[in-house]
Amino acid sequence: MKYPDNISQLNALQPDLMGFIFYPLSKRFVGLDFDKSVLASVQNQIIKTGVFVNATEGEVIEFAHLYGMQAVQLHGTESPAFCAAIKASGLTLIKAFGIADDFDWEQLNAYKNVVDYFLWDTKTETHGGSGKQFDWKLLNKYKLNIPFFLSGGISLDNLAEVKNINHPQFFGVDLNSKFETEPGLKDITKLEQALLMLR
Repeated sequence: MKYPDNISQLNALQPDLMGFIFYPLSKRFVGLDFDKSVLASVQNQIIKTGVFVNATEGEVIEFAHLYGMQAVQLHGTESPAFCAAIKASGLTLIKAFGIADDFDWEQLNAYKNVVDYFLWDTKTETHGGSGKQFDWKLLNKYKLNIPFFLSGGISLDNLAEVKNINHPQFFGVDLNSKFETEPGLKDITKLEQALLMLR
């Protein structure tokens, strides 16, 4: 999210989380002139989530607190120690991983005490936002007790399939590129339909 009117429209739908991308190379980057006052209208129960990719520890904490983020989603190659430092600052921490057939699920063991949630996205060179779906059968390889969000190619066309996922740690979905009219501008009508289907 980055446009004030669009933020206000989504706020009215009361999603559980609302994401703001602080990664300059992303087409969804909030921008250098993003006015934090536009976030004042976001309802308190909506968790404002800052998305970062390989930023420094100081940058993540500074920008998250400056813009009143309650959670951060780390979408790069951040180490377990890095995640522990961010979590220690009082932020809820979501660590994203790009999933492909050769994904090493064992690497997650090092993160199990330093993250609140995982997020599974489709592995790409651009750190997510591709609109592509990975093979959801791979979720059966995940054995830890930390809840996860599912991302990557989720659309109105496959939400019924999403609802059939019965993994015990499946916590929620990240509705992104398939619910946009352009990068960073959400299609409110589609999102309204999706939330009705999911709730």
